Amino acid sequence: MHFQILSFVRISLFSLVRPSALCSQTLLTRKIPLYSSVSHSVYSKYNTMPKKDKTSKSNPKPPETPPGPVNKVKDGTITIAIHAKPGAKQNAITDVSEEAVGVAIAAPPTDGEANAELLRYLSKVLELKKSEVSLDKGSKSREKVVKVTAAVSQEEILKKLRTEASG
Repeated sequence: MHFQILSFVRISLFSLVRPSALCSQTLLTRKIPLYSSVSHSVYSKYNTMPKKDKTSKSNPKPPETPPGPVNKVKDGTITIAIHAKPGAKQNAITDVSEEAVGVAIAAPPTDGEANAELLRYLSKVLELKKSEVSLDKGSKSREKVVKVTAAVSQEEILKKLRTEASG
């Protein structure tokens, strides 16, 4: 069909030109476009994608994980957003907010001592092995992400963190 339209356009263009003008220098140097507005309108009329119906989403899909400091990752692990407070008198969970879990750490922030103490303390609070709790991001920052590879749920971790923060 596309070839037929192009043939029609070429024939119609040559019929518009006078035979005496075919030999003129301006016509020979000027290029005649292969596509005209007719072919573009036909092409765009039949080859456009259908528009999506935006009203069909009456029930939007709720987020799989509730917003908060404890999130589940695609690979099955769980991450916990931590706001570390090194140099405290004793280890404690100070608060559990929507952004992060505040943890006071009784170790100085030098040579990774505070990170090691944080992982030891969290494994004790969550009742997990030390090898199941690791530091994912933020080794030199107060904002850290801890990865939990154990088979526990988000709700269970959040419950243990909140009970430790309140008591």
